[in-house]
Amino acid sequence: MHVYLNGHYLAARDASISPLDRGFLFGDGIYEVVRAVDGRLIEAERHWKRLARSLRETRIERPLALGDDAVSGIALRLLEENGLMQGHALVYLEITRGSVSPRTHHFPPAGTAPTVFASAAAFTPFDGQRISGVPVILAPDERWARCDIKSVSLLPNILAKQQAAESGCREAWLVDGEGFVTEGTSSNAWIVDREGRLVTRPLGPAILGGVTRAVVLELAAAAGIATTERPFAVAEALEAREAFLTSTSSLVLPVTSIDGRPVANGRPGSTTRSLLAAYAHHAGLTLPWQEGDTAA
Repeated sequence: MHVYLNGHYLAARDASISPLDRGFLFGDGIYEVVRAVDGRLIEAERHWKRLARSLRETRIERPLALGDDAVSGIALRLLEENGLMQGHALVYLEITRGSVSPRTHHFPPAGTAPTVFASAAAFTPFDGQRISGVPVILAPDERWARCDIKSVSLLPNILAKQQAAESGCREAWLVDGEGFVTEGTSSNAWIVDREGRLVTRPLGPAILGGVTRAVVLELAAAAGIATTERPFAVAEALEAREAFLTSTSSLVLPVTSIDGRPVANGRPGSTTRSLLAAYAHHAGLTLPWQEGDTAA
């Protein structure tokens, strides 16, 4: 595997980052993940816009040479060097506040160069799960109060995701202290309520503004699907007509059970399936539907 590190392309085994890097010491950094299909970056402009926002919110200085076009160029070169110009891949980009000595909690001196790292890897879509749906569990939301920043400090997410994996589930939906679902550990959460309206939590510090989330809201509006951005409680999710999650890697993924309880009839619903088909068309993706599937 070849990676990018601070202006250089090199074999991953030859890449090294100082143990004094603030990303390692404090989780003081941000990241982005972009999906690529046949050498084409999906929704790159939205991802780089969110990257810029995360840098502003954390006050990490963006290198002058790392504009949006340059970031796309890095991503595409990594795809090329790793033989990933065909098929599905994910490109990961991380920027930390950089490496300094001695270790201090406050920001380092002005002019400290950020650490910029990127990699690309093949990705196998969960196509079978798009047809059958996936189970999720519920877990308490123990994260910090700025989940809208795409920070590398993800320990609570990791612990909840592991709990889901050990329960045989794809994801954990996190629940705040008032009993409302915030989002998944690496995805946004959605339901179709009893009145047939699409519901997802509004933007704010409690959730990350997902790129796929934004696209789905636009596609729903174009299709005339009634949508409301509001918190929904666990009880409402358990009584919903449909549920699904969205993310760069999962696209639109049906949720068929929550904490072992089936959502409606336990099968992907028509709204979820139509939104996945609309997203695939929007992004120029081909999805391998089963014979006779109505979302084909």
